[in-house]
Amino acid sequence: MQLAVLGRLLSVGRVVLAALRGRLGALCWSLAPLSLSLPLAGWRDRSPRPERAREWDDASPTPTSVNYHFTRQCNYKCGFCFHTAKTSFVLPLEEAKRGLAMLKEAGMEKINFSGGEPFLQDRGEFVGKLVQFCKQELELPSVSIVSNGSLIRERWFEKYGEYLDILAISCDSFDEDVNVLIGRRQGKKNHVENLRTLRQWCQKYAVAFKINSVINRFNVEEDMNEQIKALNPVRWKVFQCLLIEGENSGEDALREAEKFVISDKDFERFLDRHKDVSCLVPESNQKMRDSYLILDEYMRFLNCRNGRKEPSKSILDVGVEAAIKFSGFDEKMFLRRGGKYVWSKADMKLDW
Repeated sequence: MQLAVLGRLLSVGRVVLAALRGRLGALCWSLAPLSLSLPLAGWRDRSPRPERAREWDDASPTPTSVNYHFTRQCNYKCGFCFHTAKTSFVLPLEEAKRGLAMLKEAGMEKINFSGGEPFLQDRGEFVGKLVQFCKQELELPSVSIVSNGSLIRERWFEKYGEYLDILAISCDSFDEDVNVLIGRRQGKKNHVENLRTLRQWCQKYAVAFKINSVINRFNVEEDMNEQIKALNPVRWKVFQCLLIEGENSGEDALREAEKFVISDKDFERFLDRHKDVSCLVPESNQKMRDSYLILDEYMRFLNCRNGRKEPSKSILDVGVEAAIKFSGFDEKMFLRRGGKYVWSKADMKLDW
């Protein structure tokens, strides 16, 4: 009996000592900015110095907004594509959900599903289930998809539309001949007519409608003012054609995008021609390269700082914090380019 009581007392004592040590540690942290020092046996001063804080910020940004390219397969053959079909791998659904839950735990607020073409996998069911999981179970403020729109059917909106905040459709030209030159077409389906249909479905099912355009040599002289204003997207993201070695440029690339490239001056002229479009969001090559957190089909962060996509280890293997250190992500550039905006449809005025 006495031994049992003594054992319990020792256990309580260890808990109390641990609590006291924690409180003393916290006190030392709070006094660190005042350059005070409290030497404690067995305690190392880990108070963040300005230099170390900067290093940590650079190494471990918060994954506030993540672009998950879960497939590289696509039914279009856009000549400037910078995430090409180099593999056919797609994670099993439950593994993808596990990774998304890890990202939410690390601070993710917005997930954007992209490709390749997201609606190719299981005829849109795969991305639909991920969208539902992120909104319903993870309760993310914003869930979005970037698609070429060619494979989306109204029944998908009926089943999953309530869980989707933003649908972004890629459209580089309102001239079908130009779309054919670019490779943004399959068969005889009219890309522009389909865009208008998707716009109507987004309105019907209360999904924010967005347009993405890549400005290149074949559309840089086009005037899109009238068409964009008529479609009235919540955002019109305008990208400058970007070369990525190993994707759309270089010996091991599946595309040769050099013929699509335009100068910075050409890009600025296009932007100036459309400066009266209120939803215009321009993104030059400089802004694009370092200000996106990109996950590939293996859930590896892709570092584009050196002009090619250099993968980290998968977050599924090493965790988000370890993997994101190698992402090359510039969090300040992300904020400077307006990467964080009103991205939840609950906060938007979707009364078109």
